[in-house]
Formats: sequence, structure tokens, C-alpha cells
Amino acid sequence: MTLFKQLTSASIAVILASGVAFAPASQASDDRPDHFKGKPSENLEQALDNLREYNKKLAEVLNGELTPQKMGEIHQLTYTLEVALQRLETEVDDLQDVLEEVHKGSEHMDFDKVKKNGKQYLQTSGKIVD
Repeated sequence: MTLFKQLTSASIAVILASGVAFAPASQASDDRPDHFKGKPSENLEQALDNLREYNKKLAEVLNGELTPQKMGEIHQLTYTLEVALQRLETEVDDLQDVLEEVHKGSEHMDFDKVKKNGKQYLQTSGKIVD
């Protein structure tokens, strides 16, 4: 067996052993199988914690040369990052609704509504920007 064939066989074995399954390029991302589960992000705080933790892990793996094993690690890490970003998107959508209530309340001089929703907006947005 030539050296090239040995290296190719070894690379394929490492990829298969890492549990990575690659979808064909033509397959839509919505159709890909969920063969790994990301850590849950049940709320904004957990999503932000997961983003911090897994961004750090991703940066560590990306530091240096990429190998088939590192690609498998990256593949697994992205599941938790995707879950966290989905939660963040939901939270930001909700935050936009609360801010809209502040906006509308200010137009109608609804002091109580502005005070209540303004506090909620600042408390939630503060978790993201602080």
C-alpha cells in the first residue's frame, strides 16, 4: 500500500471514529441529521454562559493546525453554539417587543407602561451588553 493510500485510510478511520457524519453539500442544513445534541440553553443566562464557554473551546481548537480529530471536535461544539444562538435570537425578539411597548407608551404618555416595560427592557438587555 502506498503512503498516500495509508494516510487517506488513516484519515478516514479517524473521521469515522470521531462520529462525524457529513451531509452532502447539496443537502439543505434543515435536513441534516441531529447526531449530536448541544447543551441546552433554557434561558438567556444559560445561553450566554454556553456562548462564552463554547466560544472559548472553539478558539482553543482553532488555535494551531486543523486535523480530522479537531474537525470532529469543532463539529460537536457547534451544536451547543447553535442552540445558544437560537435562544439568544428568541430572547432578542422578545426584547424588541418589550422595547416597542416602551416606544408606544411614550407616544401615549402612559407613564406606568413605560416605567414597567422600560425596567424589564433594561434588566434583560443589560444581561446581553454588560
